[in-house]
Amino acid sequence: MSSKEMSKSLGEHAEVFAMFASLKLEGENKMEELPVVCEFPD
Repeated sequence: MSSKEMSKSLGEHAEVFAMFASLKLEGENKMEELPVVCEFPD
């Protein structure tokens, strides 16, 4: 799926999805060690 197709199918959330899809875990890092934002401004 191209980035254009992905943007069209996911709408506003395409940028966030693309960011996580491109993450690479290097060394001994684990996915659960990535910081997560739990609260969003209104």
